[in-house]
Amino acid sequence: MERKARVALLIDADNSPASKIDLILNELSTFGETSIRRAYGNWKKQELKGWEDQLHEHAIRPMQQYDYSKGKNASDMAMVIDALALLYTDRPDAFGIVSSDADFTPLVMHLREKGAAVYGFGARKTPEPFVNACSRFLFLDKLASEGEPNGDKEAGTAAPLRVPSAQLRQDAKLVSLLRNAVTAAQDDEGWARVGDVGQQIANQASFDPRNYGYATLTKLLKETQLFEMTREGTSQVAVRDRRTAKGGASKG
Repeated sequence: MERKARVALLIDADNSPASKIDLILNELSTFGETSIRRAYGNWKKQELKGWEDQLHEHAIRPMQQYDYSKGKNASDMAMVIDALALLYTDRPDAFGIVSSDADFTPLVMHLREKGAAVYGFGARKTPEPFVNACSRFLFLDKLASEGEPNGDKEAGTAAPLRVPSAQLRQDAKLVSLLRNAVTAAQDDEGWARVGDVGQQIANQASFDPRNYGYATLTKLLKETQLFEMTREGTSQVAVRDRRTAKGGASKG
């Protein structure tokens, strides 16, 4: 029997919404078995009460960390130390880091240097260095929890809608990323299977189409209106940069 990839989930409870834990665990289940689950914080704080029921329901171990000085969060350091200990002892294949705190960026970079994938989860406000350091980062405010409308209850605002076509095309960084990935994966006629395009992107950037409001990479590519599409609705769907299309040639 093929061994399941092992994932260690580490949660910065001070900077993470308890209402999104189902979404986080569901996402990590696509990568492997989340066999290690820990949440860090000072559990005497009233602000963490929302996590208590979730800890029992989802078999998450609460890791108590007192604040050693006023205004400082000591749980971040405890979480980093545990992550490194796990890396060299339990050796999980991947880590799930739930936080919006850029202080974890060096940790993520070290974990990846040692061969572990890192899947980050946080708010839209998460600093870019932390987002970019992860293998993949998912903005939780883009996703609605079970039984929750398409909005963020805790923030009291609606979750961002899909980024419209014109705005996608104005995002020079996104356009360059997509076009370069298609070019790297294309065949002699300029067509590239979307699955191969996604792999090219994953090899070079922390990227998830849901951060732009699209469920799949195929839908995002189509919405940009920068690419021709063929074999839509199949596992062989392919795209081609409209700039390189010649004579409307397509695959059968």
